[in-house]
Amino acid sequence: MTDEIRPRPHQHGFPTPEDLPGDTSREDLTGADVYSDGTEVEARSQWLLFRRKFLRHKLAMGSIVFLFIVTVLAFFVEQITPHAFDEPNILMRQTAPTFEDWHLFGTDQIGRDYLTRVLLGAQISLRLAAIVAVLSTAIGVTVGALAGFYRGWIDSLLMRITDLVLVIPLLAVLLVASALFGGGDPVRIAILLALFLWTSLARIVRGVFLSLREKEYVQAARACGASDLRIIVRHMLPNTIGPIVVNLTLVLAAAILIEATLSFLGLGVNPPLPALGRLMDDGRSSMLTSWWLIILPGIVLVSIALAINFIGDGLRDALDPTQQES
Repeated sequence: MTDEIRPRPHQHGFPTPEDLPGDTSREDLTGADVYSDGTEVEARSQWLLFRRKFLRHKLAMGSIVFLFIVTVLAFFVEQITPHAFDEPNILMRQTAPTFEDWHLFGTDQIGRDYLTRVLLGAQISLRLAAIVAVLSTAIGVTVGALAGFYRGWIDSLLMRITDLVLVIPLLAVLLVASALFGGGDPVRIAILLALFLWTSLARIVRGVFLSLREKEYVQAARACGASDLRIIVRHMLPNTIGPIVVNLTLVLAAAILIEATLSFLGLGVNPPLPALGRLMDDGRSSMLTSWWLIILPGIVLVSIALAINFIGDGLRDALDPTQQES
């Protein structure tokens, strides 16, 4: 009499892997069921899906590596280069990039090491952009959340203020404001930029909050007696993290470019601090004979902005639930 294989009862009427004959399944180190034919059943969390999508974005990963290297070089420039940023050397004025005395980016009109000055300019740009990103994100999230959650006259008032800031010619107002209030200080310039770069995020957050406020879990939290602040912070704000993070990267790149524009026009960071825009402005007069004075800081500036934008593209694709995993 042959043995009969009888599957054990299952909740949904289907046999489990343990019910089938032979060594049909095993459990790997991650806890997933792996069948003998190679089929694997794995529970995928949102964080796992985001990480996989982001790590497969080659431009974003390469940009992170590049930005990390530039940031380390910029913030440890005094330990990396043997020259001070304001140390002149009349004997080596306008020297082309060379390994002699480690002037890898050459020297400027009075013999100062240009690599040190470019790296310090990148440090100033990154510091300023970080301040702008944090302040503008805080303002934009606050305005958008209040407008989308409360609607009514609060929404109308906040959105009219947002529209007013949007129609203002940004560069013209920044030039005037920087001349009156900036004073060449990076922190003041960062605050001025933050006061004008929060509008797009406010409109994005408002739109997301308008859709979230009608969700069942928000209505349930309100029925349970949760305060408005708790509903906004604990239940609605976490669902807007994706757009906020992506917009933050865009603001970082925009702040770096706008600050460079202001410095190039003479209304940004003032000497002796060597902002990238200021370095390009100083080298403009001798660009035909000393090309490195304007080309090298320009390459560093554009490369940083592009790297940040590529990281933002990777985050956007990874956080988009409609993007299929390849």
